[in-house]
Amino acid sequence: MADVAIIVPTLRRPDSLERALRSLFAQTGVGDRVAEIVVVDNDPSGSAAAGVEALRPLAPWPLIHVHAPRPGVATARNAGLAATGAPLIAFLDDDEAASPGWLAALLKAREATGADVVFGPITGRAPGAEAWLKPYLERFFGREGPDHTGLIEDAYGCGNSLMVRATALPGPAPFDGAADQAGGEDDALFAALRTRGGRFGWAADARVEEFAPPHRTTLEYALARAFAYGQGPSQTAAASRDWPAVLRWMIIGAGQAVVWGAGAAALTVLRSPRRAELYDRTARGVGKLFWMKRFEPHFYGARELARLDRSAG
Repeated sequence: MADVAIIVPTLRRPDSLERALRSLFAQTGVGDRVAEIVVVDNDPSGSAAAGVEALRPLAPWPLIHVHAPRPGVATARNAGLAATGAPLIAFLDDDEAASPGWLAALLKAREATGADVVFGPITGRAPGAEAWLKPYLERFFGREGPDHTGLIEDAYGCGNSLMVRATALPGPAPFDGAADQAGGEDDALFAALRTRGGRFGWAADARVEEFAPPHRTTLEYALARAFAYGQGPSQTAAASRDWPAVLRWMIIGAGQAVVWGAGAAALTVLRSPRRAELYDRTARGVGKLFWMKRFEPHFYGARELARLDRSAG
């Protein structure tokens, strides 16, 4: 029974998209479970259309190109959902490449755990990064979890996930368009799912590789993302108007900023490669303090297009 759609949002990354799609074409152990692969082209010019068309003869399942011309991560995900009626939705980012048993492992884990959302591990790759930064960046772009498949307490990001549409993705546009530029649309979705009693699972064998593009393999970019991740707990509490929790997170953030900031300063003097990890922790602490929307960095949509234009130039 074809009950799974794989959604791949993409923004002006033709080579990376081809690598992602070819990894999907090579999936094993899923038989007739895949209904379609939906590529959501988030470039206003629709630049992914030609590449998708060229790969269509190689696809073992229907390959659909959807043009979502307004750049934004939530808009792209919602457009992908609108293009399929499949009851199970798998997400793979365009900078990821799935292992051959990826989808089969996600499906097996969902059936074993009964989870509403299942996540898998990610091996980060940072080609071209400075030597001292590379180990940190590859951990930063990666994701590790339990050694064994099972239920977990915390949610991860949408990249490398499988969701039950009826419970995890309610309504025609479950991703909040307000997150189009800054991201965090998946955090909000999963926080709401948790309040409804939703369950999260982990598929230990559903591994993908994530290849960070050159404009992201910098300390500046990673620390901006770390700051945004730090904002998450405070913002979630604020969205629920749980002001005592906001205050608690801000106090925690202040402590982290002081302690890890002092450690980062010491390791900077010593020129230790480990300083990047402490920069990261410091940034997350500062993010808990400055959680307000006016301090929110933007990583997607128009800002990402601008970064791509600069890197191409």
